[in-house]
Amino acid sequence: MIYSVVPEELAPELYDRLNEYYADDPHVEVIIDRRQKGERREGLPEAGGNRKVRDRRRPRVPGEFPSI
Repeated sequence: MIYSVVPEELAPELYDRLNEYYADDPHVEVIIDRRQKGERREGLPEAGGNRKVRDRRRPRVPGEFPSI
């Protein structure tokens, strides 16, 4: 499913047009984002406190490159 999210401020001018545009596509649903500012992550618990920041790059190959 693909969601086409319309901000609430733009809903009066965009929602109906997008809904008509995607009417024939059953995989797309047009929705209005009614969340208030700061509501998105409010009240979520911490990640358990066991989070570790690691370097995801490959370790370097031991040794040195020959001089050119």
